[in-house]
Amino acid sequence: MTTRAYPEIYLSDAMNALGDLLDYAVCDLGYDPEVFFQRFLISGIATFFGNGNPKYLVGLSGPELAGQVLYRTEGQYPAVRVSESIEKSPAYWAGWALAYYQWQTALRFSYLYKHGLNMNRLLSLYPTLHEADLSKFTEVADRIIRESRTSAKSNLKQMRKLCDFTQKELAQVSGVSLRMIQLYEQGQQDITKAESRTLIRLAKALGCDPEALLE
Repeated sequence: MTTRAYPEIYLSDAMNALGDLLDYAVCDLGYDPEVFFQRFLISGIATFFGNGNPKYLVGLSGPELAGQVLYRTEGQYPAVRVSESIEKSPAYWAGWALAYYQWQTALRFSYLYKHGLNMNRLLSLYPTLHEADLSKFTEVADRIIRESRTSAKSNLKQMRKLCDFTQKELAQVSGVSLRMIQLYEQGQQDITKAESRTLIRLAKALGCDPEALLE
């Protein structure tokens, strides 16, 4: 069962806030969507938002959040006022839908970004999905994440290869089952949700910090 960072009662506000953040950054400030979203990740605001920190989740408007992102990454707040446009832009939809998916999956924004849900990909989905039910977006996003996990080498696999272990040898040394190691490496199980003792056993066997195994 997925443990979400905040109650569903705040979800609508969170979706609107992230949508407004991107709409303001792209449409009013003129940022490239991909560039600004990377700033969102680097600033740490994405982590606060995804973890349900009240100040960033519901305490600030989307444009105010964008200001926080730019202050943390560029050292200054934007001087451009928010436009009065009633139309919701593709950038707004991308943030709105992404906030929903992040809440539903409880995965970090950085993880979603790494595994294919970047701004360019999200905006490419806008023409076909912006009027569809969010369940359809969720299906597509799930497929993108799944395909990325399958094609990419996991951190666990890379560390195992560096240590010249087979999966079976790592299972023997760590005490973690061979099947679980296979599932983590194939992306069929999310290692970020592994029990702490499992991560510690794997990290000890590989001679690394547990954080190095997280995706």
